Amino acid sequence: MDAIVLLRDDHKTVEKLFKAFEKADDEAHTEKRKIVDRVIEELTVHAVIEEEVFYPAAREAAPDTTDHVLESVEEHHVVVWMLSELAGMDPADERFDAKMTVLMENVRHHVEEEEKDWFPEVRKAMGRNRLVELGERLEEAKKSATRDPLEVPSATK
Repeated sequence: MDAIVLLRDDHKTVEKLFKAFEKADDEAHTEKRKIVDRVIEELTVHAVIEEEVFYPAAREAAPDTTDHVLESVEEHHVVVWMLSELAGMDPADERFDAKMTVLMENVRHHVEEEEKDWFPEVRKAMGRNRLVELGERLEEAKKSATRDPLEVPSATK
């Protein structure tokens, strides 16, 4: 699978989880905990494979996008810290929904920039064969990627 298609699929998976969270009743704490736990895992793995595999390859192929890569890593930094806070937070806490809302806003902004502005440039610079090869590397990296948000490289930068 092409790397950009794989990353877009990840984005779609997370967006579905966000919509499920938004539809959940205010008092559906068990359901919200399950959704948030899946969001934490999905976004953590996604951040790891982007930072360790996709961003370096994209930056090399499309050097003009370096600023976007650096901004993306900073966005990941904010997101993984929020994920780590959500992981240890009681869904009945009055700040749980608010924190999740802010997380969703940040992730949606990040996804929009990647998909509309950056991915087309990377696709043009890399070409189909290189993206398929990179997609295979991303799929392999997912298998061993940490599920702990504080172990994502951007968490400590």
